[in-house]
Amino acid sequence: MRPSERAADQTREVTLETGVNRYAEGSCLVSFGHTKVLVTATVEESVPGWLRNKGSGWVTAEYGMLPRATHTRGRREAAIGKQSGRTQEIQRLIGRSLRAVVDLKALGERQISLDCDVIQADGGTRTAAITGAWVALRIAVNYLIEEGVLKTDPILGQVAAVSCGVFKDTPVLDLDYEEDSSAEADSNFVLTNAGDIVEIQATGEKRGFTRAEFEQLFALAEKGIGELFVKQREAVSK
Repeated sequence: MRPSERAADQTREVTLETGVNRYAEGSCLVSFGHTKVLVTATVEESVPGWLRNKGSGWVTAEYGMLPRATHTRGRREAAIGKQSGRTQEIQRLIGRSLRAVVDLKALGERQISLDCDVIQADGGTRTAAITGAWVALRIAVNYLIEEGVLKTDPILGQVAAVSCGVFKDTPVLDLDYEEDSSAEADSNFVLTNAGDIVEIQATGEKRGFTRAEFEQLFALAEKGIGELFVKQREAVSK
């Protein structure tokens, strides 16, 4: 039995609330159960120096946790003076995930930055951030199209992510913190709606896991992400 009493193939309650920031070109407050991440998309009419005059745009991401996102207060990384390796790894993952479904040439020489701020953490913050970032990005691009800035839609498809793990010898979908902290193995899957794999992160924590268990985790991820795609489309159609 899972601590949350969910079925093995059941996600937490997922919500994708749009328009939560009046100033950003796109915004989404994404909740996976008690995990909550605010994502804002900012359009900048410039690109990094290494992309100038190449006719290509860029999509990037920044990720951070607010001091009381967890049970105890954490120091702001800005106060420490440097980002942790975990933060850098997660924001690079978010950026890669979004670029996997964007035609950067069609975006033109402009950058869209996705700021992902964890308000409350209960496991799966990176997967929630990726899922909400696509919504914020879609809204920002819709704005550029409506304003006549873009003639061609640069977004090629959807991308979303979910965690899975082996908990008490049972493969389960969408781990919360209680499960994640004691799972025998955990993984993060990032997939597109075309069925492509963007990234899989899988680790044996207390033991290795079998090929059969991995295939079960993959099947759970496909089911969960398929449900997230539906929620993303509903969110951007409002």
